[in-house]
Amino acid sequence: MLVVDTSVWVDYFNGVENPQTNFLHNVLDATPILIGDLILTEILQGFRHDPDFETVRRTLGRFTQANMVDTALAVQSARNYRFLRQKGITVRKTIDSLIATFCIENEHELLHNDNDFDGYEKHLGLRVIHP
Repeated sequence: MLVVDTSVWVDYFNGVENPQTNFLHNVLDATPILIGDLILTEILQGFRHDPDFETVRRTLGRFTQANMVDTALAVQSARNYRFLRQKGITVRKTIDSLIATFCIENEHELLHNDNDFDGYEKHLGLRVIHP
């Protein structure tokens, strides 16, 4: 299943064209997409106006929804973060560590536009779509 990170959704909803948003546009109706609760929160909290919030909430509701974090995943995410830090890679956002670990543990592919995920791909086997 494909997990699309907030970094891509924000660009997509703002009409930004880049390889990731173009890829997303081309696969929206043909590829199973998973919307994790963490990503949903990040996307929706960025909308200033209620009608935009509701439109996007309904739009994203058509995709598979999942809770991304439980205690085991939180612990594994901390392990992964520490492993990367020992390699000299500092992930700036905890939520990115949780998303990356969720994808690794569940063998999901990730479409992103955020270099916080690069270490997870290089050292921990995160499967990333490179359009």
